[in-house]
Amino acid sequence: MTTLTQQLQEKIDLKTKPLAALGRLELLALQIGLAQNSLTPQLHHPAILTFAADHGIAAIGVSAYPSAVTVQMVLNFLKGGAAINVFCRQHGITLQVIDAGVNFNFGPQDQLIHAKAGMGTRNFLHEEAMTGEQLQYCFKQGAAMVDQQAEKGCNIIGIGEMGIGNTSSASLLMSCLTGLPLVTCVGKGTGLNEDQLKSKLNTLTQAKNNHAAPTNALDALRCFGGFEIAQMCSAMLKAYEHHMIIMVDGFIASVAYLCAVSIDPNISLNTIFCHQSDEHGHKILLEYLKADPLLYLSMRVGEGTGCAMAYPLIESAVRFLKEMASFESAGISQLTPQNL
Repeated sequence: MTTLTQQLQEKIDLKTKPLAALGRLELLALQIGLAQNSLTPQLHHPAILTFAADHGIAAIGVSAYPSAVTVQMVLNFLKGGAAINVFCRQHGITLQVIDAGVNFNFGPQDQLIHAKAGMGTRNFLHEEAMTGEQLQYCFKQGAAMVDQQAEKGCNIIGIGEMGIGNTSSASLLMSCLTGLPLVTCVGKGTGLNEDQLKSKLNTLTQAKNNHAAPTNALDALRCFGGFEIAQMCSAMLKAYEHHMIIMVDGFIASVAYLCAVSIDPNISLNTIFCHQSDEHGHKILLEYLKADPLLYLSMRVGEGTGCAMAYPLIESAVRFLKEMASFESAGISQLTPQNL
């Protein structure tokens, strides 16, 4: 009996091109066809969810920018002025901004989803970042964001973030869940100099030593996580339940995926890593995950920008599978070793 994998591969191979000539696009087409259990996969209503939150650890000076920038950037998202707004408009992607825990009361905002778990996390240098109740709330809200998009017919979703201090949170989560040394996971974030980076590493090392360094994803999120990272993790898990294609952005999103895949390894079947960012730990994390990102553009913006940039390539993979002629339909002699 011919399997769906064999049927998809045969369909790809019989397109009017040399064998494997479309490279990564062929692998994407196969992955998406399998994820959708279809020989004719389709992408509907692409969306990117950008989760924003503040971090108590930012008060220690682990970022080149103050926490107030989180608020300012969310307002910029709502005005349509950020990189993610530009790229989503360019590629026809719906952008949804979620207040997962920004230390600011935005009031009524038509373009903002209110899912605030708190006014930023606590400073994990001294205490756990969030309570168990807050973590549960984050998981409920992250799932609800995806449910809303599924109701609109979305079947491909990108996950992005904004939060001053969140590379510190992500670095600790990465170290705890991979077992890699913290120095391997910590980078310059928003643009620290060498002295500031050294101070950041010392602070995070002290924070890790002050806790039991949990290896379970939920415990690690409670101890070192951000409200946005917890909601991103939940969103990815719920997206897999809806059989969506999951587009993962940069370092923070990849750490959220690390948490999610440790809870349900099957989500890897639907996941596409969109780019490798210039944050120090991202390349190492991608190697640990055996992930092959689509793009390397030296970006480190976050927000979901890598998802927006990669989406046209993902769409091209689906389109060639659906629309490109086969040798038979085009009346072209198939290229084989015998007739080359």
